[in-house]
Amino acid sequence: MKSNEHKSVLLKEAIEGLNIKEDGIYVDATLGRAGHSSEILKRLKNGKLYCFDQDKEAIDYSFKKLASISSNFEIIYSNFKNMKEELNKRDVEKVDGILFDLGVSSPQFDEDYRGFSYRFDAPLDMRMNQENPLTAKKIVNTHPLEKLVKVFKEYGEEKYSYSIAKTIVKAREVKEIETTFELVDLIKKSLPKKELFKDKHPAKKVFQALRIEVNDELEVLKIALNDSINLLNKDGRIVVITFHSLEDRIVKNVFKEVSFIKGDRKNDYLLPNEIKKAEFELVNKKVITPSESEIEENRRSKSAKLRILKKL
Repeated sequence: MKSNEHKSVLLKEAIEGLNIKEDGIYVDATLGRAGHSSEILKRLKNGKLYCFDQDKEAIDYSFKKLASISSNFEIIYSNFKNMKEELNKRDVEKVDGILFDLGVSSPQFDEDYRGFSYRFDAPLDMRMNQENPLTAKKIVNTHPLEKLVKVFKEYGEEKYSYSIAKTIVKAREVKEIETTFELVDLIKKSLPKKELFKDKHPAKKVFQALRIEVNDELEVLKIALNDSINLLNKDGRIVVITFHSLEDRIVKNVFKEVSFIKGDRKNDYLLPNEIKKAEFELVNKKVITPSESEIEENRRSKSAKLRILKKL
């Protein structure tokens, strides 16, 4: 079942955070179904928008959507870790704003054949880029016990990582694990009964962990954030929306590293012009989260956090 319905989370806050100039150059690192990109493009007169995505279905849909607004855009079929390289190929060395809306889009969750969701019975896939040779199926059937435990523990923060991994290894000795529901059943068998009656789905953390491992999401994010910092013009901004603590921690640490000078205290032995100052500042000292009305309208927005960095 194919779906293109997607509600962009923190849309108003993200667009305001970019502080868009009509002749500026902007990057949407996570095009998806063009919710944020559409709003950026509407505000550009002589500027240009570069969009990145590695999902061909999303690109096909979003191209038509953006083309109905303006021609001042280009969609680049690539992972956003290649942002700097791809922009340089197009003679773009500096930009005025970069947006990251991380995580899986609603259509990817809702397309039952993509294997992202524990709500549908589908082949274990979870690839954002369908040309990626690594799938969730390959991971659960070939990763050794120790590696599975590490993935579930580090990327899913799953308390019962060892028990789940052990059950998976034992099951695959009898038969290859092929579908999402097969995996869900194995996860449920591995947990104490009390865990099965909690509000959160018992497979949520393991599915998150597998998705991150398949798409190498955390390492890719670190690369892209550091490149983005080097791409910014003066007064340029990076806006990042995260959906789980692992991503948010990375963003928070990278932004903090460039916006604070270590030992930045008053020094009586230095002249004012000799005191080192940070090149960046945090636009919002306190993380921005969705309003109650947005959460009510879109339950998937509940865990979203938005951070903004500005180049001085």
